[in-house]
Amino acid sequence: MTENYAAQALVAAGFDLHYWTSPGKAEVDFVVQTSGGAVVPIEVKAGDHVRSKSLARFAELYQPGPSVRLSARQFGLDKGIRSLPLYAAFCLGQVLA
Repeated sequence: MTENYAAQALVAAGFDLHYWTSPGKAEVDFVVQTSGGAVVPIEVKAGDHVRSKSLARFAELYQPGPSVRLSARQFGLDKGIRSLPLYAAFCLGQVLA
């Protein structure tokens, strides 16, 4: 349900949605491209437990610049990951522009 909410916000902001998975168990919920050509991985977490090995693996492989995590936590920036609370998903268009 949470991923569907985030998908709707991204589509409404005009993004084409993509998904990434590694040959192992890693998967990133959404990968979008900004109008400037930057690739941005987006991880969605329903709660406030935000540990994300998959997002770290994607960043390790592709060095995408800032990544985005939507969760129950508040706004923040930690180790190259922009945290946005779920209620602010509608802001992704401005955040990623």
